[in-house]
Amino acid sequence: MASRAQVSVTAVSKVIRNAYGVSPAMRDRVKTAIEELGYRPQAVARGMRGRTFTIGLMLPHIRNPFFADILDGLTEQLAGTDYRAFMIQGGATRKVERLAVDALIDRQVDGIIMVAPLASKARLEEVAQEKPTVVLARHERSSFYDSVYDDDEAGAELVVKHLIELGHRRIAHITHQDDSQAQPADLLHNIRAATYERVMREHGLADEIAVATSFYHEKGGYEGARELLDRDPRPTAIFAGADQAAFGALAAVYEAGLRVPADVSVAGYDNTHLAALPNITLTSVDQEGSVMGGAAGKLLLERIEGRTSAVRFSVTPSLVVRGSTAPPAS
Repeated sequence: MASRAQVSVTAVSKVIRNAYGVSPAMRDRVKTAIEELGYRPQAVARGMRGRTFTIGLMLPHIRNPFFADILDGLTEQLAGTDYRAFMIQGGATRKVERLAVDALIDRQVDGIIMVAPLASKARLEEVAQEKPTVVLARHERSSFYDSVYDDDEAGAELVVKHLIELGHRRIAHITHQDDSQAQPADLLHNIRAATYERVMREHGLADEIAVATSFYHEKGGYEGARELLDRDPRPTAIFAGADQAAFGALAAVYEAGLRVPADVSVAGYDNTHLAALPNITLTSVDQEGSVMGGAAGKLLLERIEGRTSAVRFSVTPSLVVRGSTAPPAS
């Protein structure tokens, strides 16, 4: 390697470790030699010298297409660096999530990105004091880790106002429940549900508030929508707090022999790529998952390089109106 690049062994070591004191020309020669020889430094050995150039990405699960957008943004952010991301599922319980995070730490990743973690703030800060950490989709403030989140209040308000402006009064909402130890006001699904109720009250529709507490997945949306559709009078519009739940709600509406949007309008949240499919055409809130993933990657690299001050990055959502919402039948 050193002879191929025409530099010293020490210089090669410095480039691999991304150490200080290497000129751009020398770094280019060594990297060219690495590519030509197909050299791949052993991750564990690099870790013993200080870094593994790996990032751990913890997702609750891999079923939600919105998480793919986050991963795309993170991958793009890391493309021009020596860092690579490794993904692990946190699962549906705090115990499984803790084991997943511990596994990342044991494998000497240089930093961790956690998406919608269930752990308490104290636990997140404990991890952050051991490894540079960025948390997505939690609204709490901490001086130990960075936060990337969507303005969920603004997004939910866009949806509910859109349905009211179409002429709907009986607007229902499907929210989420989980095993989280976060403060309720810091959880995105609680913020979306509270905003739905606030906007309904502000428009004189307090008596029409109808909430089904289920889960942000297809089965949860299906069951939540069935509960809402069984009410008398049934809602003319359903706002599901996530696209996954909205897909389940669409299935429930069709199973009930009703039409979307002629009988029931349905809206979601996340603007996943499935929402734009012509046989779905779901109205949804776009919270720019790829931007969130890219921002998380950028902030984590800054922390790895030594930044200690906490940063909060917020995405401003927009509403993408498609064919699943329309004025109610007269």
